[in-house]
Amino acid sequence: MTAPPLRIVFWESTTNCNLRCVHCRCIDVIDERPSRELSTARALDLVDQLAALSPRPLLVLSGGEPLLRHDIHTVAAHATAAGLAVALATNATLVHRDTAARIAKDGIRRVSVSLDGADAETHDAFRSVPGSFTAALAGIAALRAAGVPLQINTTVSRHNIDQLDRMLVLSRELGAMALHLFLLVPVGCGMEIAEDEQISAGEYERVLLWLYKAREGAPDLQLRATCAPHFHRVEHQMKEEAGTAHEGAPAAASGRPAHAAIAAEAAGPGGTPHGAGAMHASTRGCLAGTGVCFVSHTGKVYGCGYLPVEAGDLAEQSLTDIWEASPLFAELRAFDKLHGKCHGCDYVSVCGGCRARAYGMTGDYLGEEPLCAYKGSR
Repeated sequence: MTAPPLRIVFWESTTNCNLRCVHCRCIDVIDERPSRELSTARALDLVDQLAALSPRPLLVLSGGEPLLRHDIHTVAAHATAAGLAVALATNATLVHRDTAARIAKDGIRRVSVSLDGADAETHDAFRSVPGSFTAALAGIAALRAAGVPLQINTTVSRHNIDQLDRMLVLSRELGAMALHLFLLVPVGCGMEIAEDEQISAGEYERVLLWLYKAREGAPDLQLRATCAPHFHRVEHQMKEEAGTAHEGAPAAASGRPAHAAIAAEAAGPGGTPHGAGAMHASTRGCLAGTGVCFVSHTGKVYGCGYLPVEAGDLAEQSLTDIWEASPLFAELRAFDKLHGKCHGCDYVSVCGGCRARAYGMTGDYLGEEPLCAYKGSR
């Protein structure tokens, strides 16, 4: 099978963080720079490998807290100069006027800021640091003043499931261009709190229906569900009911390759991929190993940051070799290898189930999506 284009690379630039988020996938939250972290030279080599690809993928600088990495601006500026679209994922508590100006100078296309509640009480409890909400809002104000496009990321779990309408209002008030909802994946620290914070399959479905309806009424805001692949099934179902289903609904019937649809959405005029499109392009649910990969702070490669099954190591192979030849990625791209109800689902080609959630809750990354309420099958 020919490997699909690599569209987005999430680089865990560091595991160092100034917050103690209860859901974090980084099990080892530390206070000093990890000794095994990729050196500046190796980080720049990763950038050069990405820049040599055609089309070039979007590079997301994540963490931990990437602004705690001493050379993050060097890496970001190098990536921009090499022709990559670059995004930064931060908690924004360390962003001040000068930092925001440097982020803009680095050419970063978008900054995503995590807000896990519509008020300080909710957010700070989840982030385990009093004052983090107020500090994040100050950082957001600095970013907006510097003209940096803003995205709000919200992890939806039991603590804030009743605040979605308020998060939508808050995102608009902050001048965000996008609101992305992340559905909790039980891995890392998330595994320890899953029982208390994990919503049920029925609640999950209601969140996705809320998102679909909110998108209809919020054309000014990019609304997306992440780690919630069933949203694409819900979207197709709603359009089918309304008689407005488009090509690929369900994709299993159309036969359109998922990566072809992703490429179409991530393309600009004439079909040329560009960063802005790639930042919100997704026509299939789980993209782990099919359009996305995750590079850890040590250079190990995974399907995503929530699926702790190694696909390769940059110390031993190039990213291109890993992407094209990894047995793990080959499995993740083969829909017929999925188990349980995912295997016979009408919407397997547009959803695929969250492979990380399947692994975290069942130990089988090819297992059925544990939090899917759909019961149909071919």
